[in-house]
Amino acid sequence: MEKGHKKDTYNTLSHMSNIKIKLLIQGIVVGIFSGFLIVFYRIVLEEAGNIRQFIFNLNMNKGILIPMWFLILIVLSYIVGRLVKRDPLISGSGIPQVEGVLLRKLKMNWVTLIIGKFVGGVISIGAGLSLGREGPSIQLGAAIGQGVGKIFKRNAIEEKYLVTCGAAAGLAAAFNAPLAGIMFVLEEVHKHFSPLILLPAMSAALTADFISKHFFGLRPVFDFTGIIPLGLETYGLIIVLGIIVGVLGAIYNNTLLKTQDLYNKQKWLPIEFRPMIPFMMAGILVFVFPEILGGGHSLIESLIHGDYTVNMLLLILVIKFFFSMISYGSGAPGGIFFPLLVLGAISGAIYGDLLQNFFGLHSNYINNFIILAMAGFFSAIVRAPITGSILITEMTGSFSYLLSISIISLVAYITAGLLKSEPIYESLLERLLKNNGVHDSSVDSRNKSILEIPVCLDSYLDGKAVKDLKLNQNCLIVAVKRGEKEIIPKGNTKTFSGDYLYVLANEEEAALIKEELLEMGSNVIF
Repeated sequence: MEKGHKKDTYNTLSHMSNIKIKLLIQGIVVGIFSGFLIVFYRIVLEEAGNIRQFIFNLNMNKGILIPMWFLILIVLSYIVGRLVKRDPLISGSGIPQVEGVLLRKLKMNWVTLIIGKFVGGVISIGAGLSLGREGPSIQLGAAIGQGVGKIFKRNAIEEKYLVTCGAAAGLAAAFNAPLAGIMFVLEEVHKHFSPLILLPAMSAALTADFISKHFFGLRPVFDFTGIIPLGLETYGLIIVLGIIVGVLGAIYNNTLLKTQDLYNKQKWLPIEFRPMIPFMMAGILVFVFPEILGGGHSLIESLIHGDYTVNMLLLILVIKFFFSMISYGSGAPGGIFFPLLVLGAISGAIYGDLLQNFFGLHSNYINNFIILAMAGFFSAIVRAPITGSILITEMTGSFSYLLSISIISLVAYITAGLLKSEPIYESLLERLLKNNGVHDSSVDSRNKSILEIPVCLDSYLDGKAVKDLKLNQNCLIVAVKRGEKEIIPKGNTKTFSGDYLYVLANEEEAALIKEELLEMGSNVIF
């Protein structure tokens, strides 16, 4: 090994010894900046929605106001399209892009991304597209994390953790849900639990949530007050609803991917003109069906108060579903969290109304099914049942639903899995890499990365000596973390379930090696 390579490796290993405290402190810094940015983003989005409502309240039957409104939408859609064409990473929710960055398969410029995502998201969601603020908030937070790493000249390892911190902080500030932000990066983004991820992500999420609550108050996102919890004898109805939303979630994922395919097949329609389709639809819906526009927070509030009949709910469900597909498929910046929660809430309201009409269910119980269907729909689509359970619990502000929410999340998750529905963000990331071909292949091979690999029960790595492991020849196990002890491995050192392996690899090969090792550490050997 060359002298320079030895020095790089030594610096990487020595830096890992006291990284926990450093990351925790840096996570607080990321949480502060992310918190203020997302608060500003939410305030601007609210003002944009107020402007849209002001236009709706104008007397459009006279004069030239309607043509002017559509002309404004055309201009705004073109601006969004140009932003997306200039930086493809700002399109859509941003969560697949964050996962791609952490897998070292995508390269992100944090400054241009923050500007493009912020402006594009405000225009798209403000114009009424069926998109949510949570995806952009997660990506904006991740970009802040990368920016903090760049500004303070953190190494590549710390920078990845700071990106994770920013993602957790973004979701926490977007929904006042710090626990969901922490769990999301563990369950969905990294797909394993690690103290090195947990501690800084927690510090960032709690800090961002504190800042958000300072501006928006301590109340939860949804005001479900005075609800009578379902009795244990009704849990069979919850399982049935879980199966229903599991099927609907699989349909949602399949339709969303097919909508993207449909857009991509339109070679005559350049990227910068694709957002024009949902923008024009939003221009029409503002006069016909204003409830459909935007993420749908006000729509859920209306469902809580039982303002719609079953027939009207079915109509809203269909229109909201297809408008969400068209909005996201166009590539306009915006997330799917809130729209899918709305679709879940509508499904739960329909289910509850049908039970009331045909089986005599008391109307006081309907709101329970609205809450439960949101959690189940999220779990079926994102395939992250723990995050879904915690997210809905925090958004409703009550832990009294935790058992029923956990059950429906699990049932919906299993149902979607049996239907072979892939997690939506994994599918979107695969398409992003395939369609855009944005790979970071310019990394200097002398840069080293430390990969953290969990060892799961009965996996290939469980109970084997290091010398017997068939590892990639371009990686090296440099430490085994067992509880609070750190073991320097020898050939006869065995790895066991619950251990974390720290593996040294070249930066440009780290993504492939990490995939191989995660498979070894998680797949059960029968």
